[in-house]
Amino acid sequence: MPTVTVRPAIEADCPTILRFVRELAEFENEPHAVKASEADFRRDGWGERPVFEALIAELDGEPVGFALCFRNYSTWEGRAGLFVEDLYVTPEARRYGVGRKLLATVAKLADERGCRRVDLNVLHWNPARDFYLRIGFKQMEEWLPYRLTGDAIAALAAQADEA
Repeated sequence: MPTVTVRPAIEADCPTILRFVRELAEFENEPHAVKASEADFRRDGWGERPVFEALIAELDGEPVGFALCFRNYSTWEGRAGLFVEDLYVTPEARRYGVGRKLLATVAKLADERGCRRVDLNVLHWNPARDFYLRIGFKQMEEWLPYRLTGDAIAALAAQADEA
């Protein structure tokens, strides 16, 4: 059985992270949606004010997956949480418990930091939904995600200084 290890990503992992993000976008039928670059990841993960952290999963020393997360805050809990923005494992490594090990490591970080929640989003058609349920995640039926992007951000921002 191959050995699965999970380690914190380092700046030199930016090309690998970008590759995994592109593979994830391909899997999610959005291959042209990725606008991020290695420079973006360097700036936002290892720059002056990091806004995310990443974990790299390796199978016998070779990168086969990653998790990228950032802190959020629950006013109800009065504590920080972690939001898993991306979780990806290469298809050939999916049968070795890599995803479980990545999420267990995220949970360990959350526990060590006193976080009360770990959140993530999953596309409705993604077969990984069963995996998330098996390891203890609960689907939030009553909370619906909303998003503001592009021109809509600019249009709403323009209203900020109106009388």
